[in-house]
Amino acid sequence: MRTALDHNQNIDGQHAANGTFVMKCGGSTLAELPDSFFEDLAKLQQGGVQPIIVHGGGPAISDNLGKLGIETKFVNGLRYTSEDVLDVVEMVLAGSINKSIVRRIGQSGGKALGLSGSDGQLITAQPVAASAEVGLVGDVTSVNTALVEGVAKLGYMPVIAPIGVDAQGQRYNINADTAAGAVASELGVERMIVVTDVPGILKTVNGEKRVLPTVTVQEIEDMIQTGEIYGGMIPKVRAAIACIHGKVQEVVIVDGSVPGILSRVLSGEEIGTKIVRMQ
Repeated sequence: MRTALDHNQNIDGQHAANGTFVMKCGGSTLAELPDSFFEDLAKLQQGGVQPIIVHGGGPAISDNLGKLGIETKFVNGLRYTSEDVLDVVEMVLAGSINKSIVRRIGQSGGKALGLSGSDGQLITAQPVAASAEVGLVGDVTSVNTALVEGVAKLGYMPVIAPIGVDAQGQRYNINADTAAGAVASELGVERMIVVTDVPGILKTVNGEKRVLPTVTVQEIEDMIQTGEIYGGMIPKVRAAIACIHGKVQEVVIVDGSVPGILSRVLSGEEIGTKIVRMQ
């Protein structure tokens, strides 16, 4: 049976008023976003757009682990996750950060419902291939799209914390970019918006740094190799690439502090950097 979301997959500018889009944002970025960002989200919702939010929270997790005297360790970019670490991951992601986002949306006039991936088996998972090295880190095996659609039909924005669970009830820490890409793909959304604290991918042209309007995954890899993308921008672009999964064909990186940024992207304005799977 086709659902409301099936009919609303086209989020091209002409159809933004009826569109569904998935937004991924890191927990630290969300904490710094101005009230106007959440007002824009609320306005889109009131206009018939269906936002679906998947968030992270790495710095807050590390901060809380430090307070508890638990070591933070990363292996190839993945947080080593023991049961003790997972308790803190769940507390921070599904607790404080998730509810903070829901409150800010509500204060701005929107309606949101916070969910963990373990609620209603929203995100089912299995151990990543490197589980011997990283512990309880998971890959997404399926997304309960009916639950997401049900929340949306009730008039709420789903705000999803990337915790997964398997058939035996074992929890897994899931990379937020991986979770966001899986949610977008299984909902049939072709475009994702990644909200960061940068205007996009910059390239020096004639001695001047400019935002690249469009770039392919291969071009990004080439720019990393040549050093044109360096430092803190590398994990940001790799995170965006991780969202290009399944049916997701493009990811737009934008600066969340820009006024009306989400409305502007959905209306078709060329702003930020669009990463596409192929030319």
